[in-house]
Amino acid sequence: MGPAQLAPVYRALREAFEDGKNEPGAADFYYSEMEMRRHDETGSACAERGLLHAYCLLSDYGLRASRALGWLAAAMLVTIVLLMGFGLPTNDPKQEATGIVPPGGGRVTFEIGKDDPHNPTGNRFTSERFEKALNVTLNLVVFRSADQDLTTTGTDIEMTSRLAEPILPGLAVLAVRNRVKR
Repeated sequence: MGPAQLAPVYRALREAFEDGKNEPGAADFYYSEMEMRRHDETGSACAERGLLHAYCLLSDYGLRASRALGWLAAAMLVTIVLLMGFGLPTNDPKQEATGIVPPGGGRVTFEIGKDDPHNPTGNRFTSERFEKALNVTLNLVVFRSADQDLTTTGTDIEMTSRLAEPILPGLAVLAVRNRVKR
């Protein structure tokens, strides 16, 4: 028997255990069912198997919160290092206001401009830059903006992190929910 034939068997066993209110036993069969689906090269598409590989790697099919939280910590650490190295500008761009006072008084009009952020040079790994990078990264996990000016590379890092990192706490919550439900 191959994975294509075993996956429905494990699914039926899992459903029977769930109907009998035996959640720990059902979790074992759920894991086996997902493994068979992941290894089935004939009955499932390549994209589906790729998603199952990622789901297994990131959270052991939603059964291990520690794995998802470990990946979150690793992703945040990588984000912090990348922001410190390439994402934070050398200095915070300063706003500059210029205006003309008309002769004899009257209304003054100001134009507010801001310099573009410049890529860092010199020592990029300082405690001040770490603090800024940590602040940006923590805000990324909860979909908030850190209101920190970033270089073009920093913006790319921020967008990638904004997509990837919030998935990991969700997988951890799913695993905890499954554990509590048992």
